[in-house]
Amino acid sequence: MNLTIRNIPEYVIEKLRTISKMQRRSLNNEILFVLERGMEEEINHNYHSEKKISKSIQTELWNKLSGMWQDSRTTDEIIDDIYKSRTLGREFKI
Repeated sequence: MNLTIRNIPEYVIEKLRTISKMQRRSLNNEILFVLERGMEEEINHNYHSEKKISKSIQTELWNKLSGMWQDSRTTDEIIDDIYKSRTLGREFKI
């Protein structure tokens, strides 16, 4: 696939050229490398970061949910239903 990127500042292009020479990569390969590395960092930062719900909010959510689940089955019956509803894993050859 081809992609055209316009209005790249000259200083960015010069930095890419310098790094590509130092790494003995073509300018195109260097741009791909930087793009892939930047994308990994972006994904790790935005989607795998420490963005967690605070303990107070977790507690509040659990308190709102507690007691809402209603089921006439016993615990053993629920566990039995869970095991019965599981499917076997896919077959594979070693």
